[in-house]
Amino acid sequence: MNTSLVLAGISGICWTIVYIECIRLGFKQKTYSMPFWALALNIAWETLHTIIGYREEGLTLQVGFNAVWCFFDIGILYTYFKYGQKYFPDFLSKNVFIAWSVLGLIVSYFIQYYFVEEFGLVKGGSYSAFLQNLAMSILFIAMFVQRRGNEGQSLTLAINKFIGTLTPTILVGIVGLPAFGKPNLFILVLGICIAVFDIIYIGLLLGKQKES
Repeated sequence: MNTSLVLAGISGICWTIVYIECIRLGFKQKTYSMPFWALALNIAWETLHTIIGYREEGLTLQVGFNAVWCFFDIGILYTYFKYGQKYFPDFLSKNVFIAWSVLGLIVSYFIQYYFVEEFGLVKGGSYSAFLQNLAMSILFIAMFVQRRGNEGQSLTLAINKFIGTLTPTILVGIVGLPAFGKPNLFILVLGICIAVFDIIYIGLLLGKQKES
């Protein structure tokens, strides 16, 4: 059995569940479930790595998951634009909200593109994915604090994010990828940091669930 494929497959399934849950919660609770900057970096990463990945490597398992995630990203982005303005400062207009959001998306595409240009497809994609994942973990906690609870959030989302990141941490940071030549300590450290924040986030959601 190919360990790399198993770990990548588990990660892909878990992240797919995260995206579906974000869309479900968004429409059910009339909110958005993924912090904006995490969403912007995510959709940029997945779009570029679907296109560039297919061009350079063909239809691999990861490219397939990337393409599926792009589809779900559109749904999450829709909930953000539909319900997100109510979380924006009251003194700023809807046009400012839209302009700020579009700017965030454009900046995210530039960041992701130049990660690939500077470090290559696999290394650049791995570095940017783990860095934005760390940002996402912190932003989920910030969202919990800002909303004073678990609005638009769930244990299903949090646990699958945790597992979906733990498996590529093992893959890149312990098993190792050919593109790196050996297990990558930087990715391992980032993965451990992400796991710590994800566990804190799961703990916050469990605490809130017990209060209800």
